[in-house]
Amino acid sequence: MLLVLGLGFILGYRTRTYMNQIVVETTDAVLKEGPGTEFPQKSFLKKEQRLTVYSRKNHWLHVKTDNGKKGWVADWMIADGYKNPIEKLSDATIVIDAGHGGADSGALSIKNKMEKKYTLLYAKELEQKLEYYGTKVYMTRSSDKTVSLSSRPILAQQVHADAFISIHFDSCDQPNAASGFTTYYYHTGKSLKLARCINQSFGALGLENRGVDKGDFLVIRDNTQPSVLLEMGYINTQNDFDNISDPSYRSEAMDDVVKGLKKFIENND
Repeated sequence: MLLVLGLGFILGYRTRTYMNQIVVETTDAVLKEGPGTEFPQKSFLKKEQRLTVYSRKNHWLHVKTDNGKKGWVADWMIADGYKNPIEKLSDATIVIDAGHGGADSGALSIKNKMEKKYTLLYAKELEQKLEYYGTKVYMTRSSDKTVSLSSRPILAQQVHADAFISIHFDSCDQPNAASGFTTYYYHTGKSLKLARCINQSFGALGLENRGVDKGDFLVIRDNTQPSVLLEMGYINTQNDFDNISDPSYRSEAMDDVVKGLKKFIENND
């Protein structure tokens, strides 16, 4: 009985359990070679099939089937309407979106430096910092390539991300006419909470914190997961760009984003 209750606590949702086993209650569960959607598929799992659960990593369960196959299955595939609360950053799945890329340069600095270069630098910085905690990280792009806007929120939905962070830099009609960084959300509820957690975690970065605001950006508007878009300074304001291009500013800013994510995950009720 203790083992049954223990497993139920680990999984975080109600389904049929037998000692250290769980019963598949859906028709679309698959066994993967590793804990992530990017790993090859080993086999389909049948409804009513029993799985022995060894451990959990992020949203993935390490299991053995009743016919002896070992692999990983996503917790959301086991039962409809699952509720698997993630309470530590090390258990979370985060999608990082480096804005623009490839044919889309984004905004330009006064000296024609492209936004897409810096969004990727910041995204990789954040990726490295999150992976230090053991967080499962997916990148919408990891190189200078064109990625459609619509595919970015779709990735977050596919991997059941606990948060989606899109990184950008602002621009104004006239150079040097505005300054500061802004945290945008679109949906209220968890997205607004995520925006507040991140924005309140920003320290003295050397630029004005313009606060939290609602923004009608496709990557957060069409997103089913908690999502924010960060405009981390005005790229065509020279003082802002001096900060944006400074590795120290980049590191400190992404450290603060990690703090905000940690706060959000640990209080995500």
